[in-house]
Amino acid sequence: MARICQITGKRPSKGSIIHRKGQSKKSGGIGTHVTKVTKRKFRPNLQRIRVKLPDGGTKRMLVAVKAIKAGLVEKVV
Repeated sequence: MARICQITGKRPSKGSIIHRKGQSKKSGGIGTHVTKVTKRKFRPNLQRIRVKLPDGGTKRMLVAVKAIKAGLVEKVV
């Protein structure tokens, strides 16, 4: 099952972790230097919830929390 929101289409995106070493110039050092760059993924916060459909039925879907908070879906209680 892919990590894609079935409402908004949000999916994992690529990025990197940047490691810096040294004391900043503001703190009295000679400045920070990049020592390593590692690849990483930013994954959307997906929840598997039961969603109320427009025709009155229900369905389990993977939905991003941002879509739930925005009111794009109606949860079944």
